[in-house]
Amino acid sequence: MTAPNAPVPAFLYGTAWKEDRTEELVRLALATGFRGIDTANQRRHYVEAAVGAAVAAVLGDGTVTRADLFLQTKFTSVDGQDQRLPYDPQAEPAKDWAVWQAMEALHHSGQARRLGVSNVSLEQLTTLHQGSRVKPASVQNRCFAIHGWDRDVRAFCARQGIVYQGFSLLTANARELGSPAVVRAARRTGRTPAQVVFRFALQVGMLPLTGSSSPAHLQEDLACFDFELEPAEVRAIEECGV
Repeated sequence: MTAPNAPVPAFLYGTAWKEDRTEELVRLALATGFRGIDTANQRRHYVEAAVGAAVAAVLGDGTVTRADLFLQTKFTSVDGQDQRLPYDPQAEPAKDWAVWQAMEALHHSGQARRLGVSNVSLEQLTTLHQGSRVKPASVQNRCFAIHGWDRDVRAFCARQGIVYQGFSLLTANARELGSPAVVRAARRTGRTPAQVVFRFALQVGMLPLTGSSSPAHLQEDLACFDFELEPAEVRAIEECGV
C-alpha cells in the first residue's frame, strides 16, 4: 500500500529476518536515505507492526513526509506461514485468483496503488498477466546468477512495463561476488563487490533490495548510484553464473 504520490524508488530496503531490530533498522534505513520499504504480513519472516512503528516515528518527528515514502507489503498463503497466522485458516480458502481479485478490489478502492507478486515463474506470471483485470505492476523474485539472473522473467517484465525487483542479490550469489567479472569491475571502479552487483542490477533494469543492518553498508548501497559499469562489464557479470 502506498501514498498516492509516492514515487517508486530505485532501491528498496527489505525488512525480512530483522525480528526485534526491525523498528530500529527501518529507522536507520530511512535516516540513511532509503525511501522504499518492503515488508509482508507474514510473521514467519517479518515483523510488519514494527515497520509501521518506525514509519509512524519518522513521520511524527518530521524526518520525512508520507508522500516521500513507498511502502509495500505482501499477502502470504497458509503454506508460507508459521503458527502465527494473520488470518483465520478455517475461513473460506483463499485461492490464487480469489486473492488477486481481492487485491484488485483494494486497488479500485484506492487503498493500494500498485499490485504485484513475488517468487513467481515465467509461466505463473504470464498466466496472471493474461487473466487479470489489474495487471501486475511489479514482480519481486529471489534472483540467482546461476539461473541467468532470472533473465526470462526480467525480459517479460520489460516488455510489459512491469518493475522487476531482485532480492537476495548478495546472499543468493555468494560465489559470484568473488567471480573474476565482479572482482575486475570492483578493482576498476574502486568499489566493493556488493556495490558492483547492485550497480549491475540497476543497469540491467532491476530494482534491487538490500537488507543490511550495517550503517556503513547501507551508505555504500546507496552510493551505487555514483558510478557506472562499462557495457562489457555488465555482459560479463550477466554470464558469470551461467
